[in-house]
Amino acid sequence: MAIGTVLDPTALQREDITSPGPDAGPLAGKTIGFRLDEIWRAWDWMTEYWADEFRKLGAEVKFWRSHQGRTGEAGEKIAAELNEFLASIDIAVVGLANCGSCTGWTIRDSLVAANTGIPTTAVCTEVFLELAQNLARRGGRSGLRLHVLPYPLNEKEREEVDQVAHEHLQGLMDTMGVALTMPKEAAQ
Repeated sequence: MAIGTVLDPTALQREDITSPGPDAGPLAGKTIGFRLDEIWRAWDWMTEYWADEFRKLGAEVKFWRSHQGRTGEAGEKIAAELNEFLASIDIAVVGLANCGSCTGWTIRDSLVAANTGIPTTAVCTEVFLELAQNLARRGGRSGLRLHVLPYPLNEKEREEVDQVAHEHLQGLMDTMGVALTMPKEAAQ
C-alpha cells in the first residue's frame, strides 16, 4: 500500500507580521503612490480626488496602473515596473479590491509594497474585506492596513463617487497613520 502526503491548501506563512508597518506620518514633502488597475473607473476618480487633497497637505502624488497580463515575460515586466514605482514613492495606497481577482492582485501588490518597508494601505470594498484579510494573512502580513469602501461603488456616477471619496478621506488618512501636525520634538 502506498502512503501519500495531503497538503493543506489553507496553510499560512510560518511567520506572520501582525504589525501594520510604519505610519505615513506628516505628508508634506513625501511622495504618495496610488496603484491603479485597468477595471474600476470609480477607483480612478477616488484617487484623483484624494490626490488633490494630499497635494494640499504638501505631498507629491504619483500613479501607476497595473495590468492583467501577469505571467511569463509580461508578468516579469509588470513586476519590474511595480518595483520601480515603489522605489520612487514614500507611501503606497493600493487598490481596488472589488472582485475576486482584483482583490488577489491588490493584496499581492500591497504585500510587495509593505515588504519594502514603506507605509502601505490596501483599499477594498466591504464585500471583499474578508477575502482581503484572508489573503493578507496567508501572505504573512495579517496586520496589513486595509481601508474599506462601500459596495457597490463602480456603478455610481462621478458626483456620487466624489462624495464617497470626500466622506472617506479622513478615514483613509487614519488608516494610513497620517499625522497632520509635526511632533513637538521634530518642530524644535
